[in-house]
Amino acid sequence: MVHQLKAKFTEACPTGISFASLRYVEETTEVIGIRRGVLEPIDKSIDRGVMVTVFVGSGMGYASTADLSLAGLKKAFAKAVSWAERSHNKMVFDPSTLAMPHSSGSYQSPVQRGWNSVPFTEKLELLKGIDAQLPIDQRIIDWSTSLMSVRTESLYLTSEGGEVHQSWEMLAPDMMAVAHHEGQTQKRSFGSRGISQQTGWEVFDRLDFRDAGPRIAEEAIALLEAPNCPSGEMDLILMPDQMMLQIHESIGHPLELDRILGDERNYAGTSFVTMDMFGAYQYGSELLNVTFDPTVSEEFASYAFDDNGTPAEKSYLIRNGLLERPLGAAISQHRANMNGVANSRACSWNRPPMDRMANLNIEPGDQSLDELVASVERGVLMHTNTSWSIDDSRNKFQFGCEMGELIENGERKGIVKNPNYRGISATFWRSLKGVGNRDSFEVLGTPYCGKGEPNQVIRVGHASPACLFGNIDVFGGA
Repeated sequence: MVHQLKAKFTEACPTGISFASLRYVEETTEVIGIRRGVLEPIDKSIDRGVMVTVFVGSGMGYASTADLSLAGLKKAFAKAVSWAERSHNKMVFDPSTLAMPHSSGSYQSPVQRGWNSVPFTEKLELLKGIDAQLPIDQRIIDWSTSLMSVRTESLYLTSEGGEVHQSWEMLAPDMMAVAHHEGQTQKRSFGSRGISQQTGWEVFDRLDFRDAGPRIAEEAIALLEAPNCPSGEMDLILMPDQMMLQIHESIGHPLELDRILGDERNYAGTSFVTMDMFGAYQYGSELLNVTFDPTVSEEFASYAFDDNGTPAEKSYLIRNGLLERPLGAAISQHRANMNGVANSRACSWNRPPMDRMANLNIEPGDQSLDELVASVERGVLMHTNTSWSIDDSRNKFQFGCEMGELIENGERKGIVKNPNYRGISATFWRSLKGVGNRDSFEVLGTPYCGKGEPNQVIRVGHASPACLFGNIDVFGGA
């Protein structure tokens, strides 16, 4: 396929253009799940196609097709050229002044035992074993477990000889238990697809997934009997599976440069971050260090090149609390005349790349989780997101978690239910007063980040230790 597409691209590429590219993507997704002891219908899909992009004069156009024949590619290029000619002198930037990369290289996920090498019977036995662990009590009224596998191949070619071939294999296990008694319903989950990594079957040697069922079910039942989360201003410890969403919503989206430039304003909103903040704005306390790092081997959105062929490398977005650079790829960097990162990404072959967070991580600190807890006079430790709300500028937010633990005088005093907290992104991160070390650091991810018109749902990685925030508005739910 690679050799054939290279030959067809060379023949189909139109003349009279300053830049042309072809991006081929083939993706296979498979989901196997059991709910309440019953195997659910297996969901499997295969999707493949190409997108071509051209610069003509001061115009830019693209078109996609699932027809990989020479005639199909020529038709797509003709459509892209037509759009480029229509956009001549009408764009917010002049493509003729932008030097696009023409990179060559490859990337492959680090997989020891691939999904296709594992017999279906072994996958089913794993799920059956976990399913049998969950209904430990009559109050467990619903339970399920599943595995989602995604395997992706991409080829990116440019008119000046650029050639990038990348291959990803990803696995996202999940389980949940729902408990109900006397009008109360509580849920505990194993990450809600938050344990998403680039990996093979060996992920289960790193996780306690095989044996986590009883703990998940016991915590769901314990929540039924637990007191409500207290309300008031207090310290807050967020575990990595909640830090994931906090990073995503109140750092990731606000720092996307196309959003700052106004591209998302009519759909997903804007950002409280403005261009003049970079290099001058104290985003968080001096303990806050945030990196864009697509080089972490097992993280969900690792890659060697973004979808416009820019080589990817680790970069600090926030260092010692100071805002340094945005999540902006080549086109946005050109428009804003500032440095960014290699984060031009598309969810599929039939969507154009745009600025997306990839692996967005908080660097670990030097305190153990026990030390963080010991420093709290009164507060709550929260696990696993269950609800979220944030305004159009990604500033004011309110998040709820599945489970909390009350902390008094440096000791955990037991589970509390319906824990919630609220804050403002522009000030929340300055309340950071403790960052966990490598012992509490977890590599997580989500398959469900939406953005763009037409909408694109993309995979994002987030790694973080446990973090302690001071004087946060915490409250219990109904």
